[in-house]
Amino acid sequence: MDQNNLKQEVINIIDSDHVGVLSTMQENKPHARYMMFFHDELQLYTATNKKTHKVDEIENNPNVHVLLGFDQKDKQYVELQGKASIVNDEQLKQKYWNDQLTPWLNGPDDPEYCLLQITPEHIELIEGNNETTIM
Repeated sequence: MDQNNLKQEVINIIDSDHVGVLSTMQENKPHARYMMFFHDELQLYTATNKKTHKVDEIENNPNVHVLLGFDQKDKQYVELQGKASIVNDEQLKQKYWNDQLTPWLNGPDDPEYCLLQITPEHIELIEGNNETTIM
């Protein structure tokens, strides 16, 4: 499979399963939690409250790891390493708002609502025992 097809396969996985695991560093130890992810090509976004531990952790160390898309049937998923930053862009917040976020946030205009933007530095597509580097 060529790089364009591999990239598209990664995008298809992200499209089919928005929930994944975001790992940050807390006092030099990994801290993982499930998050809902959105994307623009391979650029990932996830919504959060500004007053969470993950925001503090990213401000101290922007290196993150994301797992997306494990499926028992296809045994396929994506591992992504990248740098995260806190984004307060109103257009992006409106674009990525989802009513499933209401248990944590009061709406797209909630002053505590921000996005974490994850810029990939390394992506692998995993299928069974095969690991293919996308970037």
